Amino acid sequence: MYTQKIATTFDANKRIIKQMQKLEELQNIVFQTRRDIVRMVHKVNSGHPGGSLGCTEFLVALYNKVMDLKEGFDMDGKDEDLFFLSNGHISPVFYSVLSRRGYFDIDELNTFRLINSRLQGHPTTHEGLPGIRIASGSLGQGMSVAIGAAQAKKLNGDAHLIYSLHGDGELQEGQNWEAIMYASGNKIDNLISVIDYNGQQIDGATDKVLPLGDLKGKFEAFDWDVLEIKEGNDLEAIINGLKEAKSRTGKGKPVCILLHTVMGNGVDFMMHTHAWHGKAPNDEQLEIALAQNPETLGDY
Repeated sequence: MYTQKIATTFDANKRIIKQMQKLEELQNIVFQTRRDIVRMVHKVNSGHPGGSLGCTEFLVALYNKVMDLKEGFDMDGKDEDLFFLSNGHISPVFYSVLSRRGYFDIDELNTFRLINSRLQGHPTTHEGLPGIRIASGSLGQGMSVAIGAAQAKKLNGDAHLIYSLHGDGELQEGQNWEAIMYASGNKIDNLISVIDYNGQQIDGATDKVLPLGDLKGKFEAFDWDVLEIKEGNDLEAIINGLKEAKSRTGKGKPVCILLHTVMGNGVDFMMHTHAWHGKAPNDEQLEIALAQNPETLGDY
């Protein structure tokens, strides 16, 4: 009996160690992704580091742990989970995560926002960049696209899920609420829409620009299933929250996650302020940001 107890404890400890190792691997990707973000924006003195840094943990976890993805890339996206970025201005984090997931060469990050680059300030599709299925950045449209893709999955008998990401300030656009009403009315229950709930937008705090009120209550009033991830920059909390969200799909309601993040997370002077929504760091600030995020996988 005692020997069996020791064996059970040993197996449990092995599982915990293995899980910790996986989290450490993801954290290494997070560090490197933050480095990519600030380096890309600094190089061209243009781009959006604040929201990108705030969503780094989420996108790293989504693409490296949560989504069911097949090898290679095609626009149809059959037999795999799909992700749509609605707040397309946070393209730096999206490009970094896609490149380090193997969609295209990491060296291409050097071309961010340059003329004729596939890595434009807002993602585009005309240059055929792997991983990009819609041109985004016109705020308010991503919800409609994600719902359409989810409905197409249902019509095609594809049991995979659609994930989408939206800014909280973006919800001030009325088109979102038409789409939100449509999704529940048509029981689009293979959709998980995530709201980057950082309370900041380009002109200041969302509460000062145009208050969102009880966002959870609003989604529930539109007949969505809503859950919150309070620690939206914690990898383990994100993974557990996404697992819970997945368990709620297929039950007649679309699922919304309110992801509480910190804008500029991981770079101390960029955190908790809208000032870095669309501002590039200078040379000195870049070095400070890089010093706070160790190189783990190699810079491009």
